[in-house]
Amino acid sequence: MSDSKPTDADSGKHNTRRSSGGARREASERVLLRRGGEEITGWTLNVSRGGVRIIVEDPLSEGDELDVQVGDDSEPVHPARVVWIKEQADGQIVGVQFLDVEGSIPPSQPPPPIE
Repeated sequence: MSDSKPTDADSGKHNTRRSSGGARREASERVLLRRGGEEITGWTLNVSRGGVRIIVEDPLSEGDELDVQVGDDSEPVHPARVVWIKEQADGQIVGVQFLDVEGSIPPSQPPPPIE
């Protein structure tokens, strides 16, 4: 019996990664999210050209539009949208899509379904 774990190809699952996202890199940087006049602080888990996965303590909702700044105050601010949420005991892990990169979904269009 083999010790290898089944891959997505073995299970028949399709790779749902969007080509507009680019390669992900693991990261642990402070991130500031602005929603209206509210500021929410979180930490990145990984970053790609198309978005970022963030852990936050303050609740967000799918579809929330935010301004996202990863790193310190000298870094650029990106308009973004929360596209998925995974509840955790001490907060949320959220997937945030940058809206200012080529291939992003226009803000007026609803996000794609999460499979």
